[in-house]
Amino acid sequence: MAFVTRQFLRSMSSSASSSASAAAKKILIKHVTVIGGGLMGAGIAQVAAATGHTVVLVDQTEDILSKSKKGIEESLKRMAKKKFTENPKAGDEFVEKTLSCLSTSTDAASVVHSTDLVVEAIVENLKLKNELFQRLDKFAAEHTIFASNTSSLQITNIANATTRQDRFAGLHFFNPVPMMKLVEVIKTPMTSQKTFESLVDFCKTLGKHPVSCKDTPGFIVNRLLVPYLIEAVRLHERGDASKEDIDTAMKLGAGYPMGPFELLDYVGLDTTKFILDGWHEMEPENPLFQPSPSMNNLVAQKKLGKKTGEGFYKYK
Repeated sequence: MAFVTRQFLRSMSSSASSSASAAAKKILIKHVTVIGGGLMGAGIAQVAAATGHTVVLVDQTEDILSKSKKGIEESLKRMAKKKFTENPKAGDEFVEKTLSCLSTSTDAASVVHSTDLVVEAIVENLKLKNELFQRLDKFAAEHTIFASNTSSLQITNIANATTRQDRFAGLHFFNPVPMMKLVEVIKTPMTSQKTFESLVDFCKTLGKHPVSCKDTPGFIVNRLLVPYLIEAVRLHERGDASKEDIDTAMKLGAGYPMGPFELLDYVGLDTTKFILDGWHEMEPENPLFQPSPSMNNLVAQKKLGKKTGEGFYKYK
């Protein structure tokens, strides 16, 4: 019995040692480079800087970066006003400290050599993403992890442009990034466990709630959300119910904060069409991914939703 006990304790000790060793190998992400100064990229840069990371935000022109940094500063001031209601001085210090962690650059290749993580948040174009990562792969340090914030493209197809498929994953944030708690961490068949765990830990340091998903079209949220939105459109196309009644039904019956047509207009009909078209190209026989005639027609007329003043609804 004593022999069995000793063996068990040795086994437990060995297992604990292995776990500690594996944890020690994880990359502690301190320096972050965000490529793309749009809404998503600026949001990611903001939350990373606000949690003490050293962040470089990269885009093509100083003009874009100036607008991005101004947007970040305004967002931080709004947050500080709410968070430090009774202590405005502490709020000012929070804004100042966060901005001190953030710098900008128009030359990605010159800044990635000292970064732990590169997060790409540029336009949803596979060719452009591949060209970007292929170039950065030559300049980034050996340990640097690459991640894409894509919501519709397959991570594997982007990772294949590099020589670090084991250090490549998806980090899908949600808009607006400072407010939305969820991050989908996408693990391809080549992503190492070390990379995956390092990214999960990074998301937690941002105050986010990471969930894991394989590299499947749409990951979790969009894979469930987009077919639901398109089914609502088809229901309307068939004349089964008005868009107003469908929106009301889903808000009052399912407890959703927005109806499907309201959400489509908010997201942008061009964005939803782009996602759906990409999936349809990958799986043309899948009934969930069939195009919507009415949505295609609105996009052709440049009626893209709230951002253009008209989509399924009209906005003043």
